Formats: sequence, C-alpha cells, structure tokens
Amino acid sequence: MKIARTLLTLAAASVALASAAVAADKELNLFAWSEYVPQKVLDGFTAETGIRVNYETFASGEEMLAKINAGGSAYDVIQPPDYIAEAMIQYGLLQPLDYGKLTHFKNIMPEFLKMPHDPEQKYTVPYMVSTVGIVYNSEKITKPVKGIKDLFAPENKGRIVSVDDGRELIVAALYTLGLPLNDITPENLAAAKPLLAQWYPMIKKFDSDSPKTALLDGDVDFGYVWGGEAARLWEENKKFKYVLAEEGAHMFFDLLAIPKDATHVDAAHLFIDYILRPEVSAQISAEFPYTNPNSEARKLLTPEQLANPASYPTDKRKLDTFRNLGKASVLIDELTTDLKNAQ
Repeated sequence: MKIARTLLTLAAASVALASAAVAADKELNLFAWSEYVPQKVLDGFTAETGIRVNYETFASGEEMLAKINAGGSAYDVIQPPDYIAEAMIQYGLLQPLDYGKLTHFKNIMPEFLKMPHDPEQKYTVPYMVSTVGIVYNSEKITKPVKGIKDLFAPENKGRIVSVDDGRELIVAALYTLGLPLNDITPENLAAAKPLLAQWYPMIKKFDSDSPKTALLDGDVDFGYVWGGEAARLWEENKKFKYVLAEEGAHMFFDLLAIPKDATHVDAAHLFIDYILRPEVSAQISAEFPYTNPNSEARKLLTPEQLANPASYPTDKRKLDTFRNLGKASVLIDELTTDLKNAQ
C-alpha cells in the first residue's frame, strides 16, 4: 500500500510539474506564412490556455531559413515548407517532437507521413498540403487549357498572374523539357533559360501572397498559383477552373515544427496539438481551403468543400515534392535575377 501511495504521489507530482511548466509559458512566438493561420484559431488557443500568440510572418521559405540561421531563437513554432524543413533537419535546426504530447497526431492520414523531407517523422507535422497549377477564367477562355504550353501561348501575354517564386517557374520549364523537377544543374538551367525568357515578359503580375486578387478583379485571365488560392477563387465563382499541368505538377507540404532553440517548448507542443484537433483543423480549411491531411477534420467539411477541385484534385497521378537543393539554390536565384533584370 505504501508503495502504491508513493507511486500515486510521484505521478501527481509529475502532473503538477508538467502543469506548472505549461503554466509558465504565457506566450508563444509563431513564425508562419502570411494569411495562413486564422485569427479565430489563435484567439481560441489563447482563450483555452491563457497563452498569448505572437504571430510574425515571412514571404518565402528562404526568408524564414535565413532568419533562423541568423539567430532567430525567439520562435517557438515555425511553418516551413517541405524542402526548407529538410534543410533544417540536415543542419540540426529543429528539435525532435514529443509525440506523447501530440494526442491528436493520429488524425494525420498515413499517405502524408514519412515523406522525403522527414522520412522518420521525427521533426515535423503536416499543416496543409497542396499543389501548384493553372487557374483560368472559363468565361473569358474558351480554348482548352491542359498545360503550361496553353498558359504561355503567345496570345496570353499580359493576361497572366504568377506566384513570385523563381523555383516554381523554373520547374515549369523543366517539366516542359521533360526534365525532373529536382534536377537543378547548370546544364538544365541553361536549357530552361530560353523558355523562361519568353515567359517572364508575358506575366503581368508576380504575387505570391494573394495571386487570386488579380483574377477576381479581372486584371488577368490566367494564373500559375498555389492550389489553395485557386480553391478560394472557385469558392467565389465556379467560372474559375483549376488544372494540374499535363507536362508535370508537384505537391507541396507546409509543416509545423519546433526550432532547436525554442524557449516555450511545452506551449509549442500544446499549440501543435491544438491545430491537430479536428474542429480546429476544419476551421483552418474553411478559411484557407488547401488539401487537409487530417482525416477527422475532413469528416467535418461540407460536401461542397470536399468537391473543390483545387483543394482535392481528382487527378490521381503520383506527384513529387521539392527536395533541399543545397548550394544549387544559388543557381535559381542567379537565373531568376537575370530574367527579371532583362525585362
């Protein structure tokens, strides 16, 4: 009996210490993409836990990595894209997750786990998944749109918005040439450059934050965009159609992770587990309709949400993901700069 009481006392003390540790975390520093975490989700987390969320945003994965590398130890939860997370794991910039604290992790569908960026599933949790493809206004465009060659047809000059992402456009050129999306070599970039030199002057606007705006305003009729942006356009008006280019398309992951030097680690785990709750994840899908990897959250979505062709494409081909390029990423920056300067 004494042993049992002792064990119970120790268990209670352990729970009390854990609660005290969490209670000590009165704030959480989140570093994430802009327009990607609903304010009501942040407010709900604060209301439940008393932990205030400081939400700082970045415009690209490279910007996020540079800031972390420069000593951004103030962040507790970050939202890296897959290839940036792969680099951070290789550089030792992320800490392993304590899955014992992530009670809702079981909701993530198996096909979205142990991907190339995190093959042991030690450091990251999928937030949302999507593709990059072509969206067009079907009231203005009557010719079939099947791929990149249709997007960049000569008559479409000045009618295109594109994500402001050099790698995405370079990959589109590689696909057009029948080359693998991660095969970034000087030779392949030299082959892609003439195509890109034709395309860049055709693009009226580069916008990674909200490319849907130019389409909604009628400034352009085509977009090379994130699938989530195309999904929001379809929700606004079914005239906006989404196509995964026949030459090739890829899938990307936006993730949740905890930096190696995070200060509020208990709060970080609490926040990630909160995001994984079905009702919370469904709230995120309602505002940002990317592909939701949470099986229990999908059960809470409406039939119309699940029928959104940009959120849940019916194209069943296997889609690759970006890999960390290491030093080869400099080649992309140089080519992108040259192309923009030449306009």
